[in-house]
Amino acid sequence: MSGVIGATGGTSVDTSRLKSSENLKKAGEKFEAVFDGMMLKSMRQAKLSDPLFDSKAIDTFTEMQDAQVAQSMAEHAPMGIGEAMTAFLAKSQSDLNAVPAKPEQ
Repeated sequence: MSGVIGATGGTSVDTSRLKSSENLKKAGEKFEAVFDGMMLKSMRQAKLSDPLFDSKAIDTFTEMQDAQVAQSMAEHAPMGIGEAMTAFLAKSQSDLNAVPAKPEQ
Protein backbone atom coordinates (compact mmCIF):
# COMPACT_ATOMS: atom_id res chain seq x y z
CA MET A 1 0.00 0.00 0.00
CA SER A 2 3.02 2.25 0.05
CA GLY A 3 2.95 4.97 -2.60
CA VAL A 4 -0.57 4.20 -3.71
CA ILE A 5 -2.41 6.87 -1.74
CA GLY A 6 -0.87 10.30 -1.57
CA ALA A 7 -1.38 13.31 0.63
CA THR A 8 -4.17 14.51 -1.64
CA GLY A 9 -6.93 13.10 0.53
CA GLY A 10 -7.13 9.55 -0.78
CA THR A 11 -6.31 10.22 -4.41
CA SER A 12 -4.08 7.60 -5.97
CA VAL A 13 -0.66 8.74 -7.14
CA ASP A 14 0.03 5.45 -8.93
CA THR A 15 0.41 6.36 -12.62
CA SER A 16 1.52 2.95 -13.88
CA ARG A 17 -1.85 2.40 -15.58
CA LEU A 18 -1.15 5.43 -17.80
CA LYS A 19 1.77 3.63 -19.41
CA SER A 20 -0.56 1.70 -21.72
CA SER A 21 -1.87 3.62 -24.71
CA GLU A 22 -5.04 1.51 -24.61
CA ASN A 23 -5.72 2.51 -21.00
CA LEU A 24 -5.02 6.13 -21.84
CA LYS A 25 -7.45 5.99 -24.76
CA LYS A 26 -10.15 4.42 -22.52
CA ALA A 27 -9.59 7.15 -19.94
CA GLY A 28 -9.99 9.80 -22.62
CA GLU A 29 -13.22 8.21 -23.79
CA LYS A 30 -14.58 8.03 -20.25
CA PHE A 31 -13.60 11.66 -19.66
CA GLU A 32 -15.43 12.61 -22.86
CA ALA A 33 -18.54 10.71 -21.63
CA VAL A 34 -18.45 12.49 -18.26
CA PHE A 35 -18.07 15.85 -19.98
CA ASP A 36 -20.95 15.10 -22.37
CA GLY A 37 -23.09 13.98 -19.42
CA MET A 38 -22.41 17.22 -17.56
CA MET A 39 -23.29 19.18 -20.69
CA LEU A 40 -26.59 17.30 -21.12
CA LYS A 41 -27.44 17.77 -17.43
CA SER A 42 -26.78 21.48 -17.70
CA MET A 43 -28.98 21.70 -20.77
CA ARG A 44 -31.80 19.89 -18.95
CA GLN A 45 -31.52 22.27 -16.00
CA ALA A 46 -32.13 25.23 -18.31
CA LYS A 47 -35.81 24.13 -18.46
CA LEU A 48 -36.80 25.98 -21.59
CA SER A 49 -40.34 24.63 -21.19
CA ASP A 50 -42.38 23.07 -18.42
CA PRO A 51 -42.90 19.34 -18.79
CA LEU A 52 -46.45 18.09 -19.12
CA PHE A 53 -45.90 15.38 -16.51
CA ASP A 54 -43.28 15.92 -13.82
CA SER A 55 -42.26 13.20 -11.38
CA LYS A 56 -39.21 11.64 -9.74
CA ALA A 57 -39.62 8.57 -11.98
CA ILE A 58 -39.40 10.68 -15.13
CA ASP A 59 -36.40 12.55 -13.69
CA THR A 60 -34.65 9.25 -12.94
CA PHE A 61 -35.39 7.88 -16.40
CA THR A 62 -34.15 11.10 -18.01
CA GLU A 63 -30.88 10.93 -16.04
CA MET A 64 -30.36 7.31 -17.10
CA GLN A 65 -31.15 8.16 -20.72
CA ASP A 66 -28.76 11.12 -20.66
CA ALA A 67 -25.97 8.91 -19.28
CA GLN A 68 -26.51 6.43 -22.11
CA VAL A 69 -26.62 9.22 -24.73
CA ALA A 70 -23.41 10.73 -23.30
CA GLN A 71 -21.63 7.36 -23.51
CA SER A 72 -22.83 6.88 -27.08
CA MET A 73 -21.71 10.41 -28.02
CA ALA A 74 -18.25 9.75 -26.58
CA GLU A 75 -17.89 6.49 -28.51
CA HIS A 76 -19.36 7.47 -31.89
CA ALA A 77 -19.17 11.25 -32.24
CA PRO A 78 -16.59 12.65 -29.82
CA MET A 79 -16.15 16.41 -29.53
CA GLY A 80 -12.41 15.97 -29.07
CA ILE A 81 -11.95 16.94 -25.43
CA GLY A 82 -11.10 13.34 -24.52
CA GLU A 83 -8.53 13.14 -27.31
CA ALA A 84 -7.01 16.43 -26.19
CA MET A 85 -6.70 15.11 -22.63
CA THR A 86 -5.21 11.86 -23.92
CA ALA A 87 -2.66 13.74 -26.04
CA PHE A 88 -1.74 15.96 -23.09
CA LEU A 89 -1.18 12.99 -20.78
CA ALA A 90 0.72 11.05 -23.46
CA LYS A 91 3.26 13.90 -23.77
CA SER A 92 4.43 13.24 -20.23
CA GLN A 93 4.83 9.49 -20.86
CA SER A 94 8.07 8.88 -22.75
CA ASP A 95 7.15 5.20 -23.25
CA LEU A 96 4.00 6.17 -25.16
CA ASN A 97 5.80 8.76 -27.27
CA ALA A 98 8.20 6.10 -28.54
CA VAL A 99 5.33 4.02 -29.97
CA PRO A 100 5.09 4.62 -33.74
CA ALA A 101 1.94 6.24 -35.07
CA LYS A 102 -0.72 4.27 -36.90
CA PRO A 103 0.37 3.34 -40.42
CA GLU A 104 -1.44 5.27 -43.11
CA GLN A 105 -3.74 3.25 -45.30
